[in-house]
Parts: sequence; C-alpha cells; structure tokens
Amino acid sequence: MPTIQYEYKQTILKVAGVSVTLGGTPILRDVNLEIKDLYRPGYTQGQVVGLLGPSGVGKTTLFRILAGLDVPDEGTVLVEQEQRPVQRGMVGVIAQHYPLFAHRTVRGNLLVAGKQAGLSSSENGKKADDLLKRFGMEEHGSKYPMQLSGGQRQRVAIAQQFMCSEHFLLMDEPFSGLDLIAAERVSQLIKEMAQSDELKTFILVTHDIPAALQVCDTIWLLGRDHDAKGQIIPGARVQATYNLCERGLAWQDKINTTPEFLELLAEIREIFPRL
Repeated sequence: MPTIQYEYKQTILKVAGVSVTLGGTPILRDVNLEIKDLYRPGYTQGQVVGLLGPSGVGKTTLFRILAGLDVPDEGTVLVEQEQRPVQRGMVGVIAQHYPLFAHRTVRGNLLVAGKQAGLSSSENGKKADDLLKRFGMEEHGSKYPMQLSGGQRQRVAIAQQFMCSEHFLLMDEPFSGLDLIAAERVSQLIKEMAQSDELKTFILVTHDIPAALQVCDTIWLLGRDHDAKGQIIPGARVQATYNLCERGLAWQDKINTTPEFLELLAEIREIFPRL
C-alpha cells in the first residue's frame, strides 16, 4: 500500500467516562473516545469516523449523547478546539431517509435551520447560498424536496445540518436500505464533504462493516465485555479502535478490492458476533 503522510494535532472531540443506565440496566459503561484534528500536507482533509456495533448494543444511546440530545448519567462530551461541553444544536444530526420540510424549498429548508441556529437574516441568507454552491445545489434552491433525486435530497439534508453545526455531523445508518450503487454514491458524497474543511468530522453510526471501511479513516467497535465464564457484562464500551490511515486503507479508490481491506473486513466480521 502507498505511504500517505499525515499527522494528528489538537483534540476536537473527547468523550470521557460516559456511562448510561436505563431501567436499572447499564447501557454504556465508561466510554472513552477521542478525535484529533488530522492534518494531511497538501490537502484539505476532514475526518470520517465509523461507530460500528450490532443492533441493540447501545449505538443509538451513544449517538444521542454525542449529539447533545441526551445527557449521560456520568461523564462528559467536549467538542471543538475550545473543548466545550456539547449541547443540543452544536452537532448536526441526519436521521435515516434524510427528512426535509416538504412544504419548503431547498433554500427555505436551509434558512429554517439557520434561523434556529440564531443566525441574523443577512448571515442566514449568505450562509445558505454559500452552502448551496459548495454542495452543487445552486440551481435547485427554488425546488421542493419532492422534485429532487435521493442523492440531491441527501446533499440538502447535509447542507441543512451545516447551517447549525460548522464542523460535526452525525449520520444514523446512512447506508441502510441502499443498493450497492446508491451506497457507493453516498460514500463518495461523504468523502467529498469531509474534504471541504480541515475540521469537518463525520461520525457514521452503522452496522454495515464493508461500507464503513470504504469511507472511514477511523473505526470504533462498540460492544460488551464478557466475564471468565463467557457471560455478557452489561454496558457497552469501545472494544477496539482501527486507524485506517495507519493501515494505508484511508483515502484510496477501489480499496475494497485489496488484500489488506479484505483481511481487516474478515477480522472485524469475526469479532462482530461477540460484541
């Protein structure tokens, strides 16, 4: 694999000691995570991080905490270079199926988000127009969501969230229900958007291992520990972190055909049922 130069700088997201118990059952137990600004000489390079785990392991709970939608029983989530405690609205969130306001135009959808984020009228309009241009949707600003293709709606949904959150974007199961071609288009869009700003950070919550490996530069595996008898210990935490930059698997086209990719895919698939 080719050697790619990169280095990590200051921390831009930190999860420290996050624990959650629901109905007396631990869901998350002492979760610790960190994302540092990744610098790649000659490139504008944001990051794409995949949070993987089987259904029911606690991904959605952690998703909501990272987004500032829920508060953990213990621990903190700090974001941006200033390391501020996360609050609702500081991290963009895209649910499955890219929900948009059907009765508003594309530009109108962005303006609603900007108004909710507290932007002035002039700031709101300028930012909306800038994002439409950057996302290749400038000609579609007066259209309604039903007039757009699925890929175009996704671009608008991402742009809408960037009206609120400048750098962080959480995506819930972005590949769910997509055929192979559609999933590849989504992956390509995420890669393009991650390269639009040095501090852009996408966190993809998914159980689709191959798709995540193709688009991410870091993978977190969320799962539960087992005791000496093999019994599950309630409360998930991060069981493994894979640095795909270090392995030469990040930022490569057609990476899914390489032996290194297939080897890592097999490794994670073997671990996955035990999580």
